[in-house]
Amino acid sequence: MNQLHAYIDAWRRHDIAGVLSTLTEQCVVIECYGPIYRGHPRIEQWMRTWFDTGGTVDDWKITTHTESGTTLTAEWIFSCTSHGEAATFEGATIARLDGAKIAYLREYATSAPLYDWTGVWRD
Repeated sequence: MNQLHAYIDAWRRHDIAGVLSTLTEQCVVIECYGPIYRGHPRIEQWMRTWFDTGGTVDDWKITTHTESGTTLTAEWIFSCTSHGEAATFEGATIARLDGAKIAYLREYATSAPLYDWTGVWRD
């Protein structure tokens, strides 16, 4: 299991220490909707706030992954509950390692359900 898999697995388990163990002390994590978290103290605060307000990671399934040197990538399907609302969306993560830990992690998400285009545009 590479560090990106371990990071995602720790989130699934709601394991703050497990997430932090995959990251360098000064890591940068950028979520798909804009927030940037810098360093262990801020990431721990973010996670505690998420879980303390009832946020849950209901599933986070990696569908494809690659490794090239110090770069890890994964496509995934993420399901969570936030503020009482369940959501599922597809996305991708790019992570860069510094030694054996993630120093930079950026997530991207689809903005609408995926579909096969058949010659007609959807609104």
